[in-house]
Amino acid sequence: MKILFIGGTGNISSACSELALKKGYDLYHYNRGKSFRKTEGVKTIVGDIRNYNESNKLLKDYEFDVVVQFIAFTPDHIKKDIKLFTGKTKQYIFISSASVYETPPTKLPITEQTPLKNPFWQYSRDKIACENILLRAGYEDFFPVTIVRPSHTYDKTLIPFEGGYTVLDRMKKGKKIVVHGDGTSLWTLTHHKDFAKGLVGLFGNEKSLVETFHITSDEILSWNRIYEIMSHQMDVNPEYVFVPSNIIAKYNKEIGASLLGDKSHSMIFDNSKIKRIVPDFSANISFQEGAKEIINWYSKTENQVVNKDLDNLFDKIIKDYS
Repeated sequence: MKILFIGGTGNISSACSELALKKGYDLYHYNRGKSFRKTEGVKTIVGDIRNYNESNKLLKDYEFDVVVQFIAFTPDHIKKDIKLFTGKTKQYIFISSASVYETPPTKLPITEQTPLKNPFWQYSRDKIACENILLRAGYEDFFPVTIVRPSHTYDKTLIPFEGGYTVLDRMKKGKKIVVHGDGTSLWTLTHHKDFAKGLVGLFGNEKSLVETFHITSDEILSWNRIYEIMSHQMDVNPEYVFVPSNIIAKYNKEIGASLLGDKSHSMIFDNSKIKRIVPDFSANISFQEGAKEIINWYSKTENQVVNKDLDNLFDKIIKDYS
């Protein structure tokens, strides 16, 4: 199969690229060619997907079995893609987000039939709008869309905490750590290699057309346990300060939107649908294993970047809330 990834060098798409190549697919990336992640064997078309005229010119002589859109976030992005890829692909996969599901959830586990509604996060509302446009095009115009909703998917470079490496640096230095809520809400972390098995398994699958899927791990962890696993890998025992998410939101709107619109609510997913369509899918990498990869990556000095503004903000939140 001839596959096009729009993007292709991010956290999720890098693992999907490796697996697609392993399966022998003819893989192309369409991006600006600036990422530090390079996957040997990929054919890269250098261009800007946001520029419709440029993209139309660069891709006019190509046809693909599957196009995967990793970097569309607004309805305008999707409208351009529908115009660009109609008649040029047998399947268009849009990478949406599990944060589109109703927040806070009224019923667990989450299934693909769970209503879509997120009043806290514009990012999620934009993804919902994108999905609506694509499904309408699928039903009315036979556009061959498949919608995939990852939840919190990580690789060795992605620390699951708001603040990233700054939090690990605070742990190392014995500083107090801000944890949203009381740390008992339940969360799902999915290794990008596990996610890739589900996504690549959908390629060329006619049963997935004009359908939606979430692809997540079945491992359920409290935030307290996530912090515990990370601190154990670092051989530290930090002191935690538990602060309500709505209080944190008053200090930083961006972090607040991510917490109130996603991470502060327990989210458990029923993966029956993806397992039914892709029988080989299973998420086997525990966060215990993933945390080892993360700590090893950030043991290298060049990867240790502290955000001083965030570090100071955490100090202020702790001082004020205490």
